[in-house]
Amino acid sequence: MSDPEHDRSLSRRSLLGLAGAGAAGLALGGGAGVAATTAALAGSTPDPGTRYAFYGAHQAGIVTPAQDRLHFAAFDMSVAATRTELISLLADWTAAAARMTQGLEVGDGSVDGDLLAPPDDTGEARGLPPSGLTITFGFGPTLFTDASGADRFGLASRTPPLLAPLPRFAGDALVPASSGGDLCIQACSDDPQVAVHAIRNLSRIAFGRAALRWSQLGFGRTSSTSTSQATARNLFGFKDGTANIKVEQGSAVDADVWVPASDGPAWLAGGSYLVARKIRMVIENWDRTRLGEQQRVIGRDKGEGAPLSGGTEFTEPDFQAKAADGTAKIDEAAHVRLAHPDFNKGVRLLRRGYNFADGNDQLGRLDAGLFFISFQRSPEQFIAIQRSLARDAMNEYISHVGSAIFAVPPGARAGQTIGESLFA
Repeated sequence: MSDPEHDRSLSRRSLLGLAGAGAAGLALGGGAGVAATTAALAGSTPDPGTRYAFYGAHQAGIVTPAQDRLHFAAFDMSVAATRTELISLLADWTAAAARMTQGLEVGDGSVDGDLLAPPDDTGEARGLPPSGLTITFGFGPTLFTDASGADRFGLASRTPPLLAPLPRFAGDALVPASSGGDLCIQACSDDPQVAVHAIRNLSRIAFGRAALRWSQLGFGRTSSTSTSQATARNLFGFKDGTANIKVEQGSAVDADVWVPASDGPAWLAGGSYLVARKIRMVIENWDRTRLGEQQRVIGRDKGEGAPLSGGTEFTEPDFQAKAADGTAKIDEAAHVRLAHPDFNKGVRLLRRGYNFADGNDQLGRLDAGLFFISFQRSPEQFIAIQRSLARDAMNEYISHVGSAIFAVPPGARAGQTIGESLFA
């Protein structure tokens, strides 16, 4: 017999999943964090009780096995905000994030506070497990020096030399209202309501000090960040992120993801750079394209995900392989070729992208695509690959409508604030 409480839970999750498709103290020690990760890797079905330590050498949500749902938000500091208010906001966000990632409500919770005051927590995630929630914070270029050149918070001298607005790329049709930001928060979870709850409460905490600039809901991860995860598919129907850096590849993570002390600045050591790109797919045109052309554009077969040069999904592409008529099996303009490290001086990224579907536009076309997120030691890694993709055959079917870059500080120890070393 059906369990009514279970059915209501499924209905709630299903409803919010459709909404996502149509809408845009607590210290776990290192051993506990490893245990949570091991539990998550043990099977393909996520454990809703999975908890990831908020405190640690690096922020969670980067090499953490990619969860299924995303709520990403960018904020601008209030025009009148002071340095003291910025520091206090980060402290309040840190305290709230440390609780929510462990399945606890913010502050005194949603029902136990003063009856004459708004509750500390909005309450929609009350009783829900954390479902692998991670919350990751980043600082945009305008936090250090705004568009007018003003040093609002006395941070200009602390700006990472590599942190600057991304250059314009082929295929850019950027919407300012969906780009940039002083601060960002990435909330990932296997339960959409848990991820939305996190951003909702952190936005509420920011009131009067920072305001939401733009946000994006994502469903269906398009990258695997662990060898235990099956490769997911994007909305073009192809497996995405087959060659992504995995958490188990420690040397690659150290070389390509984390900022070492030698790169500078000192406060960013152990952090990373986050690039976010909202990529709209021209779904209607793609859906009318013959299968052979789709595979030529990608450079892989649509079923197995194997390179067109042969083999299985994880077979290394052979870009010299020729067909019977003498043409290259993998087209020179194929996405897999132009994005490959062999054609980008060995550059690699750690990707954590998500599908999105934001309803329909005024012409009745589906407003959907890929919300691309990557983490890298240097923004130059992303820039190099994106410039290589200027000749990508896929550009006929996509346009980049949102763009942002953030410096992601290292993790914090219990009792510290995220980004504390920036203000030292």
